[in-house]
Amino acid sequence: MTESNLEILQSSGLFKEAPASTLLTDILLTLLPFALIILILYFIFVRQLRNAGRGAMNFGKSKARMLTREREKVTFKDVAGCEEAKEEVAEVVEFLKDPKKFQRIGGRIPKGCLLVGPPGTGKTLIARAVAGEADVPFFSISGSDFVEMFVGVGAARVRDMFEQGRKHAPCIIFVDEIDAVGRQRGAGLGGGNDEREQTLNSLLVEMDGFDGHEGVIIMAATNRPDVLDSALLRPGRFDRQVVIDLPDLSGRESILKVHAKKIQLDETVDLHLVARNTPGFSGADLANLLNESALLAARYGKNRVGRADIEEARDKISYGRERRRLMDEEDKRMTAYHEAGHALVQALIDDGHLPLHKVTIIPRGRALGLTMMLPKKDILGMSRRHLLNQICCAMAGRIGEELETGDFSNGAAGDIKQATKLARHMVCDWGMSDLGPVAFGDNQEQLFLAKEITRTQNYSEDTAKRIDQAITRIINEQYQRAKEIVDAHREALRKIADALLQHETIEGVHVHEIIEFGEIRSPIVRAQPVSDEKDDDDSGVKKSAQPKSSKASDEETAPGVAPVPA
Repeated sequence: MTESNLEILQSSGLFKEAPASTLLTDILLTLLPFALIILILYFIFVRQLRNAGRGAMNFGKSKARMLTREREKVTFKDVAGCEEAKEEVAEVVEFLKDPKKFQRIGGRIPKGCLLVGPPGTGKTLIARAVAGEADVPFFSISGSDFVEMFVGVGAARVRDMFEQGRKHAPCIIFVDEIDAVGRQRGAGLGGGNDEREQTLNSLLVEMDGFDGHEGVIIMAATNRPDVLDSALLRPGRFDRQVVIDLPDLSGRESILKVHAKKIQLDETVDLHLVARNTPGFSGADLANLLNESALLAARYGKNRVGRADIEEARDKISYGRERRRLMDEEDKRMTAYHEAGHALVQALIDDGHLPLHKVTIIPRGRALGLTMMLPKKDILGMSRRHLLNQICCAMAGRIGEELETGDFSNGAAGDIKQATKLARHMVCDWGMSDLGPVAFGDNQEQLFLAKEITRTQNYSEDTAKRIDQAITRIINEQYQRAKEIVDAHREALRKIADALLQHETIEGVHVHEIIEFGEIRSPIVRAQPVSDEKDDDDSGVKKSAQPKSSKASDEETAPGVAPVPA
């Protein structure tokens, strides 16, 4: 192609060259990354603000949730096992129904009611029952909902909560786990200008300040009243403290009747007997007991819950689930003689205070074997004789191993720890030694950092030496006592161990028959074993007033023979 023809084609516009980019595209390509980054940051911050306080303008609003009356109402009929506590809060209900009845004669209802008790005893349930009986608005909030990372937010939420309460008066404001915000001020190393203390100061002012809140009753629950600030507990704020303790025998039976309405029970189940066999159980534990019984019965393919199901569920909650662990003959033999030593001594020295219930070499929880004692009544206190018997029984497991095999294992680690703990309490706290009725040592319940740093020993080194000697003397004396008992009944020890190796689990009556007649005369009934699925997940051990014994390894040390009574 000649140059003239090329010039003609270019002049015609058919091969006109387009520009690579324009000004608009350059601007868009430059600003687009910045716009995307700004958009992403905007959505992130807006979402965080909405989650934190339902919007930037509502960040200081109270998180109290109001239970409407249309929802499931809880009344005093649904609360059992704490009659004294219901009588205490009944005045609150009467005031909310008819305030003029008290105001006419100059009476004033307490502004605050603090529910104190161990976990699972029904503190929140009683507060809901008060709201259901009085038929008034019920606001529920947790103590941790006040505390935020921003200073002043908790105080603002406290003020907003009381403002909502005044608008709906008469009403009840229930603060669960108030120890999260009401801990004692000035306990740490820092100053008092932190968020938690400002929130507490605002709560103190709102409860009893210049501006009253007529018709607004504050109810709170905690299981740690010892850490609460003294200003929070004075008259005018929490005037009344209602103690909700673990239920007694009649209380446990009433709680079981309430929860048994939803369970298909067999006719042979005696709830009074179940209540007698569950000392130390709280209301939540009893509800869990019946639920576990129903699950076991369903796993067995039954239509109703029987006595054996409740028995197995109680052992599972108290000691852990059975684990069919593979043990060789030597381990089984060592475990059998260990538990036989516990069972033999307990059966011989007990005077009916802690009767022997069951002995097993089937692993439960963290223990390779268990010797179970079932109290006939609630243990409120123990004498020196009973405590010495517990230490003697704890030492018997190691002696059973030693007398039969000529050696002993580390399986008695839990027994030794618990026996030493009991002996130390006897010497240092309960005055049950030759050192006299003197309390040694500091209060170990104070866990605040500043108090721990400044704590000093309040007795001399010579006294500390005498304390150690007294503890060692108690342990050694009971060790020798248990050794003499086991040595004098070695034939019974061997027969109890042989029965355990053959049947794996025997009852307390079988141990007494071996001691008295030299053989087992009652039939041994073995329940159908539970499926071994997910054994590793069901190994929890409940800490209750039921004594227990253990034979465990170093890595699997279980609690000792008997707990210290509360």
